[in-house]
Amino acid sequence: MEQFKKKFLEEATELIANLEQALLSLDENPQDKSLHEEVFRIMHSLKGGSSMFGFDKIDAFTHELESIYDLVRNQKIELKRNILDITLESVDHIKILLESGDELSAENEKNHSNLLNKIYKITKSVSGDIITEKEEIEKHDDKNDNVIHNQLSDKPTYQISINPDENIFKNGTNPLYLIDELASLGHCKVFAKTNKIPEFDELKPELCYVSWEVFLSTDKSIDDINDVFIFVDDICEIEINKIDNSNLLEITAFTNEISNVVPDDGFSELDKIKELANNVKANEVKEEEAIKDQSSQDFYSQIKKNVISNIRVASDKLDDLMNLVSELITTQASLTLYAENNQNSELVTIAENIEKISRQLRDNTFEICLIPIDTMMVRFKRLVRDLSFELDKEIQFTAEGTETELDKTIIEGLTEPIMHIFRNSIDHGIESADERIKKGKPKQGTINFKAFHSGTNVYIQIKDNGRGLDAEKIREKAISRGFISPEANLSYQELINLVFLPGFSTASKVTEVSGRGVGLDVVVKKISDIRGEVEIESQLGVGTTITIKLPLTMSIIDGLLVEIDKTSFVIPLSSVDKCFEVKTETLNNNFNNRVKLDGSLIPYINLRKEFDINENCPDVQQVIRINYDNFNVGLSVDKVIGEYQAVLKPLGRLFKDLEIVSGATILGDGSIALVLDSGKIINTFDRETLERREAYYKGIKNIEDN
Repeated sequence: MEQFKKKFLEEATELIANLEQALLSLDENPQDKSLHEEVFRIMHSLKGGSSMFGFDKIDAFTHELESIYDLVRNQKIELKRNILDITLESVDHIKILLESGDELSAENEKNHSNLLNKIYKITKSVSGDIITEKEEIEKHDDKNDNVIHNQLSDKPTYQISINPDENIFKNGTNPLYLIDELASLGHCKVFAKTNKIPEFDELKPELCYVSWEVFLSTDKSIDDINDVFIFVDDICEIEINKIDNSNLLEITAFTNEISNVVPDDGFSELDKIKELANNVKANEVKEEEAIKDQSSQDFYSQIKKNVISNIRVASDKLDDLMNLVSELITTQASLTLYAENNQNSELVTIAENIEKISRQLRDNTFEICLIPIDTMMVRFKRLVRDLSFELDKEIQFTAEGTETELDKTIIEGLTEPIMHIFRNSIDHGIESADERIKKGKPKQGTINFKAFHSGTNVYIQIKDNGRGLDAEKIREKAISRGFISPEANLSYQELINLVFLPGFSTASKVTEVSGRGVGLDVVVKKISDIRGEVEIESQLGVGTTITIKLPLTMSIIDGLLVEIDKTSFVIPLSSVDKCFEVKTETLNNNFNNRVKLDGSLIPYINLRKEFDINENCPDVQQVIRINYDNFNVGLSVDKVIGEYQAVLKPLGRLFKDLEIVSGATILGDGSIALVLDSGKIINTFDRETLERREAYYKGIKNIEDN
């Protein structure tokens, strides 16, 4: 049983995520009937599963909640913001119920009661027929509907008359539960007979005055239907008649006409119902015959192409798979080295084949572990919606490129820093409606989320059209906090980069959202932990754009294996453009760190000098031209060995602050090579940048000293 319960929890979590996404879409398009149906369908699925696995509170709570959307989709109430607010609160509460089961804390129990009261106020404010099951989804006149009809046509349709004794309540029976159980057997349409309800003064609440007529299409037997009434057969008049051997409720004409045939008092005549069924079926057959055979073949062919088989795999199993692939690649490197050293042609061939297979396996495993960014979007949309309402700001959220995929490990580390960025944009970036109007801006602010591939990296941009960053205000704050000296001559870009300093904030007051001096420095730290980079662009009065640059994966990279003296290093191949031979004398006697490569002078960084390696210097060195932020920089090394698949391993806590090193990898001979971050090397060792960065690091040191 535990195995099935675990399966339900996984499916329920997915259902809740889909429900939240559908509700946020409804917030933008509240009149979309297809979304009304989707929300109701998800709630009904969640209710059914929770009842089966003992989550009684979720079962009862969701049953009440779905009543609202049953009224909405039947156009008995209008979907307004207050209903969506209550529903989203309820979704958050269902998450708690899913984690804690029926054992709630006093605070959560109170919240449970409050939400139920809010739901009751909405449902009890509406008068009308009792509806317990999903109404007929309007059928479109296209080939898709014909396929669905054909698939469901073998489910018989029954007419069920339910006439309870007026004292049924005294037996502890609620007839609505009987109808709800009928609805769980298949496709259902219910008519309530309320003609026996007396005037208010004569009404006795302990008596039942209502009877029901139910049309049910199901693949269950009549015995299964009778089992629903097994405990009430002595206090209910039940009559079950088969109308037809097909699913009449899938035919729009039948569901439209049945309302005209069913009387308000008493039950329908079976002969009239069967006559109606025969007429609509005859018309349906004529419509189906009108479809050309060739069109049907094309349609079924298209369906076959669009079928996608999915299986659910636990996250830890994917981690194990990636680890095994990593170990395979390390072992393959050892095999390749052994084959080369022993000059065995057959062994070399085998090693090359193993390398090809391991590369294919690596790529396939990467694809399995990639997750679309869209999986994060629900919580971002929810954050923008809730905070904009809380801060009384009008904000439109848009997203592009959410189909872009990233390693699941990166996705997991990305959510929190992006939430920080959104909070800052909403609280500090976007102005109030009055302030925007005074500035001549549209009343509604915008936040745009954009993701896209560029080379072997993924870029995420979060752009708002708010007030932008005030460089002078940042400068004054930095001086007052001792981050920079009053004499420091920083460019505009360097000034706005100061917002990434720990403890730096320009907020004039502390709010619940931000302004406590914790935020963008956390963003930089967490993005760095997943080997990413953060840049900020801003224009006062126009807006701010924060760009996050991320690797596709953190586990295995294609690299260029190089040596300095007897030490091995790996440089990510994605940043390498070309390699050149340059005399050591030329590099040592070059006062401005520029070297001519392919007819162009480019700056270079002598890694021997920066790493303080002075022994066994060769006469000729290799300069590797690196593409970095749309310009070229050279890195000089002693020797280029060749391409190498590097399995990244962490260096441990003693080396966690060594930014220029991404990690380490094990070579085929068992030795260790450090994996260099070329971007961080250029930022750290470029002499022209060092002086301008001095103020930045001075600010950090002052914080650490204090």
